[in-house]
Amino acid sequence: MSSSLDIPPASSAVTRTKAKIGVRTLRTDKWWVMPLVTVIVLVSFIAYSTWRAFMNKYYFSEPLISPFYSPCLSDACPPEATLFGWTPFPSNMLGFTISPALFILVFPLGFRLTCYYYRKAYFRSFWQSPPACAVAEPHKKYTGETRFPLILNNSHRWFFYAGLVFNVILTYDALIAFRNADGAWGHMSVGTLVLLANAAFLWMYSLSCHSCRHAMGGRLKHFSKHPVRYKAWTWISKINPHHPRFAWISLFGVALADFYVYLVASDTITNFYFF
Repeated sequence: MSSSLDIPPASSAVTRTKAKIGVRTLRTDKWWVMPLVTVIVLVSFIAYSTWRAFMNKYYFSEPLISPFYSPCLSDACPPEATLFGWTPFPSNMLGFTISPALFILVFPLGFRLTCYYYRKAYFRSFWQSPPACAVAEPHKKYTGETRFPLILNNSHRWFFYAGLVFNVILTYDALIAFRNADGAWGHMSVGTLVLLANAAFLWMYSLSCHSCRHAMGGRLKHFSKHPVRYKAWTWISKINPHHPRFAWISLFGVALADFYVYLVASDTITNFYFF
């Protein structure tokens, strides 16, 4: 006696085909909002940072220096804005005046461009690969990160280490901001808080990075033999899930810090001192 639940014999062929859906997705929610917002924010940041990098002025007002221009490594920098007077690059090394920001922005921007989270963000928003879950992408083939330019994403760890160096420098800039315009210590202004917040956000972004977590606990066979690294790994693992949040906060933070220094240096506003 047979029924509709009988299992077909092993010899019978079962043909499976994909469902033929004529639309790109069956999602009815506004899945396109997040990719669109990401495009607007990142394009706005790129436009602003490019404008400020080529402005080549209004980046220093004693004791504040813009994070876009720190460390100021060009001989065109004011002596007070340099890192212990070190200026290894001439301002006209290519036959025309080069903004000091162009000597250093490649490193923090490289860190963000190769960041695991930002890859997801711009893959979905700019390349639509894919733009959202359950939404087909327009590309017919996928080669991964094996070809130029995406193969450069494999350099993320080295940009991470370079970013730590810049975090130390920006923390130093924030500490220097406890001076007043006359060089006297023991003072705090709005600019001091702005630079401190910027440095803190950048540290949280860097320390919550996946490369940082791997550097602390990766390739260890026995955590018991490395208690210090294990402790650091457990702490970083707690903040690692918040990496996307720190990525956006630090992005806004560094732009706002630069904009504040620009307003002060251009005499648009006054850097108010609390004491």
